[in-house]
Amino acid sequence: MVVKGKIVDVRNQRIFNGEVVVENGIITAINEIYETQSNFIIPGFVDAHIHIESSMLVPSEFAKIAVKHGTVSTVSDPHEIANVLGVQGVDFMIENGKKTPFKFNFGAPSCVPATSFESAGAIIDSSDIKDLLSRPEIKYLAEMMNYPGVLFKDEEVIKKIEWAKYFNKPIDGHAPGLRGEDARNYIAAGISTDHECFTYDEALGKLKHGMKIIIREGSAAKNFDALIDLLPEHFENIMFCSDDKHPDDLLLSHINALCARAVKKGIDVFKVLQAACINPVAHYNLDVGTLRVGDQADFIRVQDLIHFKVIETYIDGKAWYANNTSLIESVEFEVLNNFSCHIKTPEDFKRKSKAGKIRVIEALDGELVTNEIQHPSHLVNGYLESNVTDDILKMTVVNRYQDQKPALAFIKNFGLKEGAIASSVGHDSHNIIAVGVNDEMICKAVNAIIEQKGGICAVSKNETKIVALPVAGIMSNGTCETIGHQYHELDQMAKTMGCELKAPYMTLSFMALLVIPSLKLSDKGLFDGTSFKFTAVEMR
Repeated sequence: MVVKGKIVDVRNQRIFNGEVVVENGIITAINEIYETQSNFIIPGFVDAHIHIESSMLVPSEFAKIAVKHGTVSTVSDPHEIANVLGVQGVDFMIENGKKTPFKFNFGAPSCVPATSFESAGAIIDSSDIKDLLSRPEIKYLAEMMNYPGVLFKDEEVIKKIEWAKYFNKPIDGHAPGLRGEDARNYIAAGISTDHECFTYDEALGKLKHGMKIIIREGSAAKNFDALIDLLPEHFENIMFCSDDKHPDDLLLSHINALCARAVKKGIDVFKVLQAACINPVAHYNLDVGTLRVGDQADFIRVQDLIHFKVIETYIDGKAWYANNTSLIESVEFEVLNNFSCHIKTPEDFKRKSKAGKIRVIEALDGELVTNEIQHPSHLVNGYLESNVTDDILKMTVVNRYQDQKPALAFIKNFGLKEGAIASSVGHDSHNIIAVGVNDEMICKAVNAIIEQKGGICAVSKNETKIVALPVAGIMSNGTCETIGHQYHELDQMAKTMGCELKAPYMTLSFMALLVIPSLKLSDKGLFDGTSFKFTAVEMR
């Protein structure tokens, strides 16, 4: 097979008219030719850190859409499904991914559960980590979110890190806001990357200590604008990632969009492609070609080096996207789940109080971090209630693995004027999380999720919309087109009810992620991610 185009030699920073010769899935020659070519051949894109589960698609369905955008491979942390199903969930992701030509590279989830302050469906301990890392298909130790455990040398945390070193596999980091001596010590423990930086100075400090920075632009967390100016000088140590990408966004673009934005800012295209295509392969030792003789034939043809509109995507020498069509087909698989709680009543969400003030989670659009604010209580007949006028809404996290009393808190910036929204995608333990204008609406939304044993929903007085997520309560068994359309309708319903957040469901899903400061809510209570301990909703 021969594919012709303008060859983009990223390493040697040259572009020439040429042909790529492929035999048995391997590039056997790259020849310069004299006939002028109109399209460009570049290495395939690699998402350097993503949770496939957050697309609400199983890997095989994710692959069908990703190749449309020129993505040939991902570095995938399966800790979402691992928190629900443990090692069985990791096995599901690997086996489903193997049914496609797409090159998924899964890690061993390092924090299942993410903390001891929440209830997950499973535990993955250091012994499990050893077994996972011994497998050739497990490429790295996935994000070490428990950075306090690293800094204070928690025995289990250190064992997991040591097993990664033993098997000579990279260790991913997760340390939002960590700086100075703490950042230096975290990196010195062997942590090699971080995708959680949200300021230029934070990322620069970590780069200077030898860490690689992954610039994230997902559906909720968007750090591209804050960090992209690091790329020109530090392009050898920068990668791109989505982290979490909802299905409607995935239908539109992937890593290709980040390349287009970087080039539009005037950044050298070779440096951009180094970050998007070359660096992840080198850092994680992936079996992915980077457009060299002897490599696997993983490359793409694009119309230009401005918009990166994909014409064809090749994996192992075969075109899996061509003529505006993905050639990856759906596969059959067994649906797995772990859901064991019962229907709630509005009384379950009531709380008696005499407090004059409450602590409130302030959600920030486009960020996973939150602020803590204080606000006068809204008491009705001695009960704490949502204050719709001031946009202080009641939020709940409901344990979905066993029947327990729902945890309650209050949150600002969701802006709902009516109804409620809820989801069983609640990072990382994936309990049910909901926010609404009153107890009745919150209860209605939570019960809609329980009845489906997983999903995302919006409810008003007269309407209930739900997208069922039967696979572990976090993924659909349908296609991206179907789930993307349904998700878009839910998103619009939430916004019709008053929510002004760009991605209300993605933002909601992170309000239970305790390892990112400052205030979050687990099924066990309100949690201060800065001091790393529970705190009270009510204040004197």
